[in-house]
Amino acid sequence: MAFSIDLTDTRAIVTGVSSGIGAGIAHVLAQAGCDVAGCGLEDEDSTGAQAFVASVQGQGRQAFYQAVDLGDGAAARSFVDWGATQLGGIDFVVSNAGRNFNVGAAQCTEANWQSNLDLNLAGHWRVAQAARPYLDAAKQPVVIIMASNQAFAILPNSFPYNVAKAGLVGMVQSLALEWGPHVRTVGIAPGFIDTAMNVEWFGRFPDPDAKRRQIEQLHPVGRIGTPEEVGALCTFLCSPLAGFISGTTILMDGGRSAVLQDD
Repeated sequence: MAFSIDLTDTRAIVTGVSSGIGAGIAHVLAQAGCDVAGCGLEDEDSTGAQAFVASVQGQGRQAFYQAVDLGDGAAARSFVDWGATQLGGIDFVVSNAGRNFNVGAAQCTEANWQSNLDLNLAGHWRVAQAARPYLDAAKQPVVIIMASNQAFAILPNSFPYNVAKAGLVGMVQSLALEWGPHVRTVGIAPGFIDTAMNVEWFGRFPDPDAKRRQIEQLHPVGRIGTPEEVGALCTFLCSPLAGFISGTTILMDGGRSAVLQDD
């Protein structure tokens, strides 16, 4: 039996679209027929913002972009209302935007802690909550929250980033129970994905290329993931084919979590 995903004339809010995973998500959603309102920290005339618009419009869909600091609660909620106005409603929310605050528990300051929670935890709740009235009016609405494999197992000095990501797993469960059955809520926990953030992490080592090869070899699939693969999973989860998936966070890590001990 053949299946295809058709999201023609649906509308999605996607955060963090100016680079990395968010850009990949927006592109694949547009390929499936979805119009996208996205945000990022960069100005509207930045390279990342323009690339997002071109990517979505290149698939024949509408694209809208706004520069937003999602660590600011009022700005996050205002963006959702703006996006809903541009799109004429919201069918899907993909709350993706985040940033590493990996400083270690002993070195973490009050400012580090609060900035991390405002963006990486509270930011997702604010976006989802602001979208709720629009989702209630949609036919088959879905909320997708981007966690991380560091919600389950961490690298050294991942604190306090990993704390926020672990909290998102609980948020997914709460929203699924409280907003279901009409709204489905699903989390995605990506592992190593080929983004600028991970390129920067590789760059901290004396030989970045060697470190990358080492990390790739640690994965049973023999490589790290791509933003478009995360986008493909998001697109599936937004479709009726995933109608029985809610309240869970899907670990997308190339099999890394299956490894008990490295050689």
